[in-house]
Amino acid sequence: MIKIVDLHKSYPIGKKDFLHVLKGINLHIKEGEFVSIMGSSGSGKSTLLNIVGLLDGHDKGDYFLNGQKIEKLNETKAAVLRNKFLGFVFQSFNLISYKTALENVALPLYYQGVARKERQKIALEYLDKVGLKDWAKHLPNELSGGQKQRVAIARALVTKPKVILADEPTGALDSTTTDSVMELLKEINNEGMTVFVITHEEEVAEQTKRIVRLKDGRIISDELTSEL
Repeated sequence: MIKIVDLHKSYPIGKKDFLHVLKGINLHIKEGEFVSIMGSSGSGKSTLLNIVGLLDGHDKGDYFLNGQKIEKLNETKAAVLRNKFLGFVFQSFNLISYKTALENVALPLYYQGVARKERQKIALEYLDKVGLKDWAKHLPNELSGGQKQRVAIARALVTKPKVILADEPTGALDSTTTDSVMELLKEINNEGMTVFVITHEEEVAEQTKRIVRLKDGRIISDELTSEL
């Protein structure tokens, strides 16, 4: 599903210098895997997520998504592929404050051109899936942190993507809520979806099935966990 070969990424610093962030990453994630990318701040994990999520390009090496080589995409093509293959979950939830839970979940379907009645029906089904059907008409400020993240997960799932990319999905949550969100991600993975989690929390990584550790832009370990 995701294949990365000798991937490098640098960012310019000033006029002449560059910061070499990713230094020859090799990573193969098969369909249906539940993988966490671990690393401290500055390890390169967010840069890797941005490249996998088609939010940024790479300088050298190859990236294949669902068998398609990703190179020199303009924003329109990148957006089409993101909408088709990827669902995003963020630490800060990224919900629209003036839209209800139902409207937030339905939004990706609006961009796909799905009719209003149909997208509301589908969105309600996904809110039900994450246990929030009764909260469909509530605004984000009426929801707890855990509920907001469940709405965000429903929104990520509503287009039936191939991969869920979760960037520190439990970073703003307490430990009890963290466990409930991770249980939901496990359920999604058990249904066959590929789940890719960026985290710096050991207890979160240990709930996935494979932990890839980054340090200074390189993979230093890649191990299966006892969750298998």
